[in-house]
Amino acid sequence: MDFELTEDQRAFAQTARDFAQAELAPHAAHWDAEGIFPREAIAKAGELGFCGLYAPENAGGLALPRLDATMVFEELAAVDPSTTAFITIHNMATWMLGTWATDAVRATWGEALTTGQKLASYCLTEPGAGSDAGSIKTRAQRTDAGYVINGAKAFISGAGSTEVLILMARTGSTEDGAKGISAFVVPADTPGISYGKKEEKMGWNSQPTRTISFDNVCIPHDHLLGQEGEGFKIAMKGLDGGRINIATCSVGAAQGALTQAQAYMQERKQFGKPLASFQALQFKLADMATELVAARQMVRLAASKLDAAAPDASTYCAMAKRFATDAGFSVCNEALQLHGGYGYIREYPLERLLRDARVHQILEGTNEIMRVIIGRRMLDADAPDVIR
Repeated sequence: MDFELTEDQRAFAQTARDFAQAELAPHAAHWDAEGIFPREAIAKAGELGFCGLYAPENAGGLALPRLDATMVFEELAAVDPSTTAFITIHNMATWMLGTWATDAVRATWGEALTTGQKLASYCLTEPGAGSDAGSIKTRAQRTDAGYVINGAKAFISGAGSTEVLILMARTGSTEDGAKGISAFVVPADTPGISYGKKEEKMGWNSQPTRTISFDNVCIPHDHLLGQEGEGFKIAMKGLDGGRINIATCSVGAAQGALTQAQAYMQERKQFGKPLASFQALQFKLADMATELVAARQMVRLAASKLDAAAPDASTYCAMAKRFATDAGFSVCNEALQLHGGYGYIREYPLERLLRDARVHQILEGTNEIMRVIIGRRMLDADAPDVIR
C-alpha cells in the first residue's frame, strides 16, 4: 500500500494550484459578494482539462481515475469552494453524457462540455423529492416523435446559465419506484423550459441556483441516456463520484482555512507574544491538521475503491462524504475562531470558506442519509470483516 503520490498526480495538483492562485484567488471574494458566475474562469479551467477530468476520451475527456481528479479539485477548492463545486457537478454531468449518450448526442455535446465552452447542470432533486430520489414525479412520456417532459426540479446548480441538463424523469409508473426512472440529455433552451428566480443562499454564491419547470418539453428519442429504466442506476453511479467530489471540496476548503490559520498564528500577537506560542492554540491547530489528514485519506481511499469497482465502493463513498464534510466544516470553523473578530469580516477568506463548506453536509445526499447507507451495510453479517 503506497500513500505517496505519483509524479503525474503531483503535476496535476501543482497545475491546479497554479491555476487557482492565478485565476480564482484574485476574484473569488468579488464573485461571492456580487453573485457572479465566472464563465470565463471556468472556460480557462476547461482549457487545462479540468471540465472533463474523468469523462471518457471519446467525449473529449481525460479519462483520469477519480483519485487523480481529487488532486485537482482539492487545490481549486482551497481557494474557491463554490466555483470548484460547480466544476465538480459539471464533471459529473459530463461523465454521464460521455458514458451513456448515443454517438450522435455525444458528438454534439461531448467536446463542448469537456472543454468548458458549454456547461451542464444535473437535475435530480425536486420540490417534493430530495433524499428520497426514487420518488421523483417529473415524467417523460414516450411518443412517436420523442419524449414529452412535464414536471419541476429544485435546487439546480447552474440552472439558467448552462446549456445542457442531465435530467432524471419517470418513464414508468409511480409504483415502479426507482425502476421507473430514466435519464435524459435536454438542451437547456428547449421550448417549454422555464427557470425560477435566482435563489439567495448562505454560500455557493458564485454559482446560480434555480428551480426548473418543464411544460410539454419535447426531445428526440436518442436523447435518452442508456436504456429506459436505467436512470436511477445512472444517477446513483454519478452520486458515488459526486460524493467523493463534494468531500474533496470540503478537504480543499479546510486546507485553505488551515493554511490561513497557521500563518495568522505566526503573525498575530496577544499579551506580547505571537498566538503560536500559546500551547492551547497549538493543540487546536494540531487537532485541525489531524482531522484534515484523516479526511483526505478517507476520500482518497473511497476514490480508489470506486476506481477499482470494489463491491463496497458506495459504502466507502458515503463514509468519505459524511466524514470529510463534517470534518471540513469543523476545521473551517476552528480556523475562523483562531482569527477572532478578523475571521468574521470579509477582508479575510475564512467566513467565505465556512459558508461555502456548510452546504456540503446537505447536498449529494445529506449526511443523515450517508449514515443510513453505511448503517444498513454494517448490519450485514460480513460487514465487520469486509468494511475495514
